[in-house]
Amino acid sequence: MKLYQNLLADFEETYYAYMSAGIIVSSCLGSIAAMMILMQGHALINMIELFFVVVVAMGYNAAVLAQLKPKFVLNSFILSIVVSTILIAINVPL
Repeated sequence: MKLYQNLLADFEETYYAYMSAGIIVSSCLGSIAAMMILMQGHALINMIELFFVVVVAMGYNAAVLAQLKPKFVLNSFILSIVVSTILIAINVPL
């Protein structure tokens, strides 16, 4: 929990730098995840996975553009990174 508190304090201190870098990271990871999902096919499960990736990545972008509180923006960034990374790992072709 101390790591999260330190990260939040640093994020709040340099909010504009982190949020602009976060948009790039979140969008890039989301697009990689979307590409990996679509490489697996166009079945219903793939479209559901694609839906989650797009919603989470765009949710972070919306939180930044709406200038919500830094804690909410950081939490949505962490969620975006985790969801995208998990779906990339699930859809890596073997």
